[in-house]
Amino acid sequence: MDKPKQDKWDSGREAALARYQADQQKHLADLIRLTKIPSVSFDGFDPKEVERSAECTQGILEAAGFENVEIMRVPGTHPYVYGDWLKRPGAPTVLLYAHHDVQPPLREELWKTPPFEAVEKDGRLFARGIADDKAGVLIHAASVAAWLETAGTLPVNVKVIIEGEEEIGSTHLGAFLEKYRHRLQADCVVLTDCSNFDTGLPSLTTTLRGLISMDVTVTALDHPLHSGMWGGPIPDPVQGLAKILAKLSDESGRVAVPGIWDDVIPPSAAEMEDMRKLGMEDKVFREQAGIGPGVELFAHGPGLLAKMWREPSIAVNSIQAGGKKIAGNVIMDSAWARLGLRLVPNMDHAKAMSLLKGFIEANCPWGLKVEVIPEQGANPWMTKPDHPVFSVAKKSLGRGYGREAVMIGCGGTIPFVDSFTRVLGDIPALLVGIEDPYTNAHSENESLGLADFHSSVRSQIHFFADLAAAAEADPGFWAGKKKTSPV
Repeated sequence: MDKPKQDKWDSGREAALARYQADQQKHLADLIRLTKIPSVSFDGFDPKEVERSAECTQGILEAAGFENVEIMRVPGTHPYVYGDWLKRPGAPTVLLYAHHDVQPPLREELWKTPPFEAVEKDGRLFARGIADDKAGVLIHAASVAAWLETAGTLPVNVKVIIEGEEEIGSTHLGAFLEKYRHRLQADCVVLTDCSNFDTGLPSLTTTLRGLISMDVTVTALDHPLHSGMWGGPIPDPVQGLAKILAKLSDESGRVAVPGIWDDVIPPSAAEMEDMRKLGMEDKVFREQAGIGPGVELFAHGPGLLAKMWREPSIAVNSIQAGGKKIAGNVIMDSAWARLGLRLVPNMDHAKAMSLLKGFIEANCPWGLKVEVIPEQGANPWMTKPDHPVFSVAKKSLGRGYGREAVMIGCGGTIPFVDSFTRVLGDIPALLVGIEDPYTNAHSENESLGLADFHSSVRSQIHFFADLAAAAEADPGFWAGKKKTSPV
């Protein structure tokens, strides 16, 4: 890479980078300590552990030099943690985001190491929540600490918010923003909760799919019946459910619900060219996903990325009728499935929910009773990376990783991004992260690549300086938008 042009922050950034290099093990120890707390935010898990996680996060931010650190709440939600450093009048204000709640460990017998005991192997740390998203907490803490412990100041103003309910859909975020909007105002937001396209390849995410989820229950009887004594005349509700599920997609895996595709905008030629440049190959995709030999792919090459980022998809997340360990020779009384439909930019979650619910109800066979209970909905998100802050972020990522950053889409959903940025005045959102194709977020054996973690901290150290320099050099950097006051 070309050597960046010198600016007034260069000596400060070099000292901050050196300090982080010296303190890496201390920050990793904080990460491991935070990861030991099983802060699962789902119902059925101890909410006191999420409280403990918030308290630990509070201590980490205070030790890093953040001021006004406090645990914030709205009724009925898990705790958020806030902090700031606002001593740079006239400089940009950056809002840093991560979350400290985690997914359940799932099938603990499939973990190769204890899910809440971080274990290092081959340059990766394995533990639940270590990459999604407790590493994000430490990236923010370590990058701020590196500046404050050397220069005694930051090139920009910073605020940080660490959420406690992201993994359950950020259901109280609207109420939280309404209550604390004035405390969170900023010029841009850095959301450290995404993935790099590949290990060692820094990436900015510019599109997210939305999501609707629902429970579907098909019922035939008020109790199970002996399949020999009664089988034949009575419709099997499990097969009835299977018939419904089979109609949700066609032979090529394409969602087959009428009307779902009406609002989908296909990627442009330029977007497809960008996907081609990323060089995705079928073999690599299979290896990253762990796809079994002989399993068909519904797309190939760059089409794989287009299908993940810009097309709706449906999945049966879970299904149950009886139980594997208690299976008997019976006709079950009912069968249940949990469905998830991913949405792409320009789709509306309420409209998609109505279409999918109506389709299921219309296709229930044999007069069986079907009950559809919508659980949640989140719209897709897309941004145009035309604000100069995106160029600054790419440069900073390139400096931190030693490799040019790319812009990518994401097939996953972060429900709050749209409302979060809109409530704060449509500020630019920089979605970065330290997950990679081998992280296994939400699955067993989640892991964090240590090299990418260190590169991410270095990138954010650079970003504070690069943003300050760019804003100082260009009076029109914020395109006429009034800068956020640092107080």
